[in-house]
Amino acid sequence: MNKSNWRWWLCGLLFVATTVNYLDRQVLSLTWKDFIAPEFHWTNSDYGSITAAFSLFYAFVSLFSGKFIDWVGTKKGYLIAIFVWSLGACLHAGCGWLTMHIHGLESVEALRLVEAGSTLALAISTTSVWLFMVCRMVLAVGESGNFPAAIKVTAEYFPKKDRALATSIFNSGASVGALVAPVTIPFLASAYGWEWAFIIIGGLGFLWMGFWYYMYEKPEQSRHVNEAELEYINQDEIDSPPALPVREGAECEEQASASQSSIVSAPSLTGRAGGESESSGISIWKCFTIRHTWSYICGKFFTDGVWWFLLFWAPAYFSDQYGYRSDSAMGATLIFIVYLIVTLVSIAAGGYLPKYFIERRGMEAYAGRLRAMLMFAFLPVFSLFAQPLGAYSAWWPAIIIGLAGAGHQSWSANLYSTVGDMFPKSAVATITGIGTMTGGIASFAINKGAGWLFDYSDAQGSAFQFLGFEGKEAGYMIIFCYCAVAYLIAWACMKTLVPRYKKVEL
Repeated sequence: MNKSNWRWWLCGLLFVATTVNYLDRQVLSLTWKDFIAPEFHWTNSDYGSITAAFSLFYAFVSLFSGKFIDWVGTKKGYLIAIFVWSLGACLHAGCGWLTMHIHGLESVEALRLVEAGSTLALAISTTSVWLFMVCRMVLAVGESGNFPAAIKVTAEYFPKKDRALATSIFNSGASVGALVAPVTIPFLASAYGWEWAFIIIGGLGFLWMGFWYYMYEKPEQSRHVNEAELEYINQDEIDSPPALPVREGAECEEQASASQSSIVSAPSLTGRAGGESESSGISIWKCFTIRHTWSYICGKFFTDGVWWFLLFWAPAYFSDQYGYRSDSAMGATLIFIVYLIVTLVSIAAGGYLPKYFIERRGMEAYAGRLRAMLMFAFLPVFSLFAQPLGAYSAWWPAIIIGLAGAGHQSWSANLYSTVGDMFPKSAVATITGIGTMTGGIASFAINKGAGWLFDYSDAQGSAFQFLGFEGKEAGYMIIFCYCAVAYLIAWACMKTLVPRYKKVEL
């Protein structure tokens, strides 16, 4: 019997959801500098505070969003998540109207004409920042469910050898969203106003919900998955290595290798009722007693902030350093090139390199992923040359930032896949949510710190120096230096915590 390929249709749906997810995140980063800041008199620190608030709240709710997905189930959980984040995205459009009415102003022009530095300008700035923070928090609640749900779907529908490729494909939606954003959002904002950019992009999520409702069921329940595809999906249930019981902590690695009694018998692959129970799982707090969880946490904590910095600050970087507004042809082209490189390299490398190690070189899945991740960890090292080569042309930083972003996305796809490798399907969303939380904390630190650093270094001018750069250029150089080493630090921590593969048994 030829197997059906419904799993790839669902992977495509995950790709679309992730694309919409990142489009919604990008609307603010592509409109604040040239459209929103002049109206509300924002500084870099104001924008940094908004993005930091999003990151911090995203981190907090991510601790529970994965558990929520495991509790209510993948189908219902994903529907709730995308509804909430689409609503949050659209709510941004009302911040300007509400700010005007709070301060008794009748038009946008009246906002712009308020004297910079005046008491009224400060009040407008403060009010609008808080309103945007509230909207970003609503956005964060919904978006925190995207990756736990998507990773859970890949664990349900793909065997280990295909998970990195499937994750690379749907995770590339982050790059494609960032790729589409600069050639659409600034021009929507310019033509119809920044408010409509939020509404139009935010509305895409509501359309996605209809497709998800009718297309997704668990593989053993889906009428689109035949017996051959179900057997292919569940192939890893045979010949599983000894499991690592949670109750025995780190010591059971040695015990598992000495005793076969800890091996859990595999379920039937041919029955339509195969697979793990949706209701089985693990408490959030118990997760923190397992060093596999801490390995994943380290992989997220040191690296997620790099990606979010590139995502939130790249448009402002090209505007600040080279004078290319986000709605200019050159500004849009530079951002487009950044994410074109990210998309193409991350799909090609992130999906196929670990597959090569696993299938062609015969490596165990976890070992193959870690070898590939070490290679990806060296791509962000090129960030060290973004500022020096930027003196010759803005194209050099665009290419280098693109390579750094590609390194992150390739790294991220395989990092996500390690969760499905090591944990039962019933705990995948919970563990993913914990990692997302720590990544959000790192993003809070880097975005808040970057906003403060750029304002401070700009104000100090030539008095602020770092590696031969002055003022705000020196500030950017400091951040790029962190980007360069973050992945190597993360890899070393992961390898130390979990040097060899052992599956966790709940």
